[in-house]
Amino acid sequence: MEKLEAKLASISGDDASPAAPVGRRRRRKMSAAAKARIGAAQRKRWAKVKGRKAASKNTVKKKRKVSAATKSRLAAIAKARWARVKAAGKSAL
Repeated sequence: MEKLEAKLASISGDDASPAAPVGRRRRRKMSAAAKARIGAAQRKRWAKVKGRKAASKNTVKKKRKVSAATKSRLAAIAKARWARVKAAGKSAL
């Protein structure tokens, strides 16, 4: 009977020395590669839900270019604006 009580106490954790140390639990660290894999999988799942292909990580948006004609038109507008400001005797817009 005593053997059974001892086994029961060890199973239920009633003994004097607990198996796990008391205190704060340490957080498990995740590697950057693991985080990247999880993120890629999640992006793939969202792409599937939204009905489009998963965007690859290496895609770079092309810079938008302004034509020479548009540049000169914007420059003329800016010069006219500054001419009005200077004519009004101000030093700032």
